[in-house]
Amino acid sequence: MSSVETTMTPERIGPSALPEVAARPEASVRNWATHSLVQCKRLLRVWARDPATTIQTLLYPALTLLMFRIVLGDSITMATGQPSVYGTVPMITLVAAMSGAVVSALGFKVEKLTGLLGRFWTMPVHRAAGLTGRLLAEAIRVLVTTLFVIGVGFTIGFRFDQGPLAALALIGIPVLFGVAFAVLVTAVATMSEGVMLVNTIGLISTLLMFFNSGFVPTFVYPTWLQDVVGNQPMSCAIDAMKGLSYGGPVAEPLLKTLAWVIGLIAVFAYPAIRGYRRAAETGA
Repeated sequence: MSSVETTMTPERIGPSALPEVAARPEASVRNWATHSLVQCKRLLRVWARDPATTIQTLLYPALTLLMFRIVLGDSITMATGQPSVYGTVPMITLVAAMSGAVVSALGFKVEKLTGLLGRFWTMPVHRAAGLTGRLLAEAIRVLVTTLFVIGVGFTIGFRFDQGPLAALALIGIPVLFGVAFAVLVTAVATMSEGVMLVNTIGLISTLLMFFNSGFVPTFVYPTWLQDVVGNQPMSCAIDAMKGLSYGGPVAEPLLKTLAWVIGLIAVFAYPAIRGYRRAAETGA
């Protein structure tokens, strides 16, 4: 028998020749991080291959920004004495974060109806990875949208006048806002049908979009409405982003924005977790 045949004998290939891999608990932190990244990558691939999602993420916000600049830009600038682009760019990034979260929630409903959530639930996957992976994907989506909108804004006069650190802080605000809003939408999506979800969140987004400080300063609104407009979450975020780009107060609107973000997550995190678990168990 040749030397090659000798090395291939069964005695040489046995259980002792295989590497021993220590089993990790399914609920370990390392598994949670790994599985969350896998779920995030899965969702990003699905969104990247969907033309509707691409339009909602990139083209729609960019075209809306250009439309506001062409139709209302000069009028707002003349009325307020400030370049309108410093209000509309932050506003569009926040609106895009909210509308994208609704599209993502509808995708979540489809995954439930098709049984995909149930299949994940029966596999050796960390129970929290589905939700955290979705939120991580949302954060990346909002980041990409924000950078794209700011890039379009640069073509119509938007600039970072307060330095690179302020620019980084400005970019981070829509991401935090988008994650908090995604937690809210996920909680609502687990308790409602698709049509109701779109109508409810669409109404909220429309009201926030047209009653904020992105179009005109708060003092332009009727006196009885100024406190409401000035302290709603979009206005707080827009004012902070204005201060970080054009100049103006930053600390107070930024603290208010963080309070809104923490408050939304604190209120809707548990319903979102329970609803996601219920949706997965039902699908299984």
